[in-house]
Amino acid sequence: MPTKAALAHIPGPPALPLVGHTFAIARDSYGTQAEYIRRYGEVYKTNMLGVWRVNLCGADALERVLLDRTGLFSSEGGWDALARIYPGGLLLQDFEHHRANRRIMQAAFRAEAIRDYRLRMTGAMTELLDRWPDGEAFCFYKAIKALTLRLGGAVFMGLPLDGPLAQQVNRAIQDEIRASITPIRQAIPFTPMWRGVRGRDFLREAFRKLIPERRAHGGDDFFSRMCAATDENGQGWDEDQILDQFNLLIMAAHDTTATSLSVMIEALASHPEWQDRLAQEVASLGDRPLDEDALGQMRQTNNVFREALRLVPPVPFIPRRATRDFDWQGYRIPAGTSLSLNPGVTMLSETYFTNPTAFDPDRFAPDRAEDQRHKFAWSPFGGGAHKCIGMHFATLQVKLFVATLLRSRRVRLAGARPEWQRMPIPKPKGGLQVILDRI
Repeated sequence: MPTKAALAHIPGPPALPLVGHTFAIARDSYGTQAEYIRRYGEVYKTNMLGVWRVNLCGADALERVLLDRTGLFSSEGGWDALARIYPGGLLLQDFEHHRANRRIMQAAFRAEAIRDYRLRMTGAMTELLDRWPDGEAFCFYKAIKALTLRLGGAVFMGLPLDGPLAQQVNRAIQDEIRASITPIRQAIPFTPMWRGVRGRDFLREAFRKLIPERRAHGGDDFFSRMCAATDENGQGWDEDQILDQFNLLIMAAHDTTATSLSVMIEALASHPEWQDRLAQEVASLGDRPLDEDALGQMRQTNNVFREALRLVPPVPFIPRRATRDFDWQGYRIPAGTSLSLNPGVTMLSETYFTNPTAFDPDRFAPDRAEDQRHKFAWSPFGGGAHKCIGMHFATLQVKLFVATLLRSRRVRLAGARPEWQRMPIPKPKGGLQVILDRI
């Protein structure tokens, strides 16, 4: 990994001993990066937790690195901090190895599979939402995290909503997530990393026991489909590969959806005219089942979802590592350099979006199409070979939630609008207190 001296030709702010820029970026990641771009331009270096990295900013950099037409940029090297908890997942694979495993994974995201997941979600979501209180304040962020975990158990794992194994699995997933963002990377007893490793081991053994049955009898949940998944040549995964891929997937599906729905609900409660628009859109569906055709007609809901992802993307920064020397905007960047891309800041840029900090879903309407000003102006799902494989499933899940909620309730804030913590995982500071009213 290049030293500070090897990156001396790349500009950057003065760094504190040991901690570098860690505290400044953690305190205000977007504001700090915007200031660094203003001072040093769209290529600059920072030091996070003792690691020097080069920040490549803007939509052109996203296109160059994520499309990676010459096999220069390693996702495995960029996400190496996750290797202890999520070894072997798609995110931590590169090039042909990654392509081969992604082809197998695609079998679990085909149209008929998505249809089965929707059917599983529809009843489970209605049941879970009916448990939420009416007319009294509660923390939406905590409630939606619990709901997405339980939905994940039903849709991804084929487990009962409230069975003992589902509860143990949910605790283990939460321990893994905490471990993935802790600065202490050693599994010292009783630290988050120690609990995360224990959670990972529990999940692997719990699901290893289910593989023979799922392979023998199948099922319409995601885990069952992964056990049977093959590519076009009939190549599938062995047990360890199934467990590695599944472990990362259930984490990614849970946390990103909880963040996005929290942003949407806060926005709808703060902008009642938009809540009315979505309620009218849902009402126009009548009492028909929320099937693919009905959800496909929820175009304004889709625009609100896209705007939520723009304002608070679940993954605001994307890491990579250079496998060879390369040139970018007049700088020679050496092999082994840790890189950071900034879709979160890019999606708040006046270069691409009008009044970019405002909530304005109509910017995605066909007559404006601000997201089309650059193919990577709007990129919350990443891009290229590693573009989020579950983005269509996530959109379906969000539409289903909104339709189920607005068929019977309206939401309002129970306090001031929250500020958003951007890193390491976006969430509303102090939670998100709301009240649901029956209609």
